[in-house]
Amino acid sequence: MKNCKYRGVVVPMVTPVTEEGNLDVAAVSRIIEFFASNGVSPLLMGTTGEGNSVSAADGILLVRTAIVAAKGRVLVYAGLTGNCFSEQLAQAEAFTRAGADVIVATLPSYYALTEEQMYNYYKTLADSIKGPLMLYNILATTHMTIPVNVVKRLADHPNIVGLKDSERDLDRMKECIAISKDREDFAYFCGWAAQSAYSLSLGGDGIVPSTGNYVPEMFQHLYEAAVNGDMATAERLQNDTNEIAKIYQAGRTLGQSLTALKVMMQTKGLCDPWMLMPLTRLSAEEEQEIKAKL
Repeated sequence: MKNCKYRGVVVPMVTPVTEEGNLDVAAVSRIIEFFASNGVSPLLMGTTGEGNSVSAADGILLVRTAIVAAKGRVLVYAGLTGNCFSEQLAQAEAFTRAGADVIVATLPSYYALTEEQMYNYYKTLADSIKGPLMLYNILATTHMTIPVNVVKRLADHPNIVGLKDSERDLDRMKECIAISKDREDFAYFCGWAAQSAYSLSLGGDGIVPSTGNYVPEMFQHLYEAAVNGDMATAERLQNDTNEIAKIYQAGRTLGQSLTALKVMMQTKGLCDPWMLMPLTRLSAEEEQEIKAKL
């Protein structure tokens, strides 16, 4: 595998909150310790972390808390969302000052954007912030795809270090990995957890599995097996983690699956399943059904 700084397992961390909607700082520290002890990094305020619902102040507190808890053992990736560019710049700068290692930005998603507008957005963002920037492609929430040719153009920007791609398209995956495969300055991270092992077999640099919130050690073992050429073990772990994912994902909307994931994490003493508006907890009966399946 190439010698790239950005690689490995990066878990899109849930954002633990109290019943009142405040950041649960103690739970953040517990989760980060859980991750770091298993060798995986957190992606804060991604889709799994309810990034669009986290206030600016809580976002900075979240990054600061994560940095302290990580103690330099793992990189900390900070998600950037929103539609106001000046506010995004301010937040990115605040995250970097707080200690975030990488800023991971989705497209602004209120307006449908042209390819050139997408390119210009990321180029301007990368030109304007001090920390390294990673592209985040997620059709399911932005309702837009960053075209492969735009990814290829942006990969040459000196401050853009990679792509986290959550689109469920195998042909696209192969094309994007081809862009990064022979470059040490641009990494490919697969955000389609069910294809983690396959993406690594193609030469991907890392994986971003939401189920890693519950079983980070399984994904770390999957990653290690894949990069060492033990695809039989990687594929076995892939199948096992896919089954775990069904417990919180099957039959639920994306938002419902996130609170179900927090229910699973509650059984390990990591956090409570409270959500930020507009998302809500599941019923007590549903929560008990999830715990019973575990």
